Amino acid sequence: MILYDYFRSSAAYRVRIALNLKKIAYTQIPVDLVQGAQRNRDYLLKNPQGLVPLLEDDGQLIHQSIAICEYLDEKVTEPSIIPTDINERAMMRSIVGMIASDIHPINNLRVLNYLSDEVGVTGEQRKAWYRHWMLVGLESLEEFLSASNKTGDFSIGDQPTLADICLIPQLYNAQRFKIETDQLKVIKRIESNCQNIDAFSRAHPDENI
Repeated sequence: MILYDYFRSSAAYRVRIALNLKKIAYTQIPVDLVQGAQRNRDYLLKNPQGLVPLLEDDGQLIHQSIAICEYLDEKVTEPSIIPTDINERAMMRSIVGMIASDIHPINNLRVLNYLSDEVGVTGEQRKAWYRHWMLVGLESLEEFLSASNKTGDFSIGDQPTLADICLIPQLYNAQRFKIETDQLKVIKRIESNCQNIDAFSRAHPDENI
């Protein structure tokens, strides 16, 4: 498999975790988002959105991190990252939606660049935007996890799922922007448990520069 990747992309980070959990060997091809490599013609022919990650498997191109993770789970069934129980599966999808649909998109690099380049916000205003929406999302997620009797060592039960695969990269982003998260007790406990798993630690951006 080939993963078109950028080390700080939280969406690509998700896929690296999933690949590691599945013990799937893969080759990384870096796409430098800061330098604009995602807009190169050759890359756009593969991915018209000009985004990462992109997974190539036997000539098949799979777009979007959640779709890629689900593809990997169907291709290599063990260990599963999607619960078999219908209620746990619904909870997992809720968490994935909170992170991948609500928190991440409005703090994406291209959104932040638009705020700076087109809207004309200052650097401090841009950081304030990021911190505000990140905390709004994470505090809501903390309440959700705290209220559920399905939350265990991880977001759902005692094995990592796609929910945790989405959560950990978002917490890395929070750390980068110096957002205080110690008050998020359940989330911090889950983060600590994930960090003790090799598949998560090897996917960390510092290990993939």
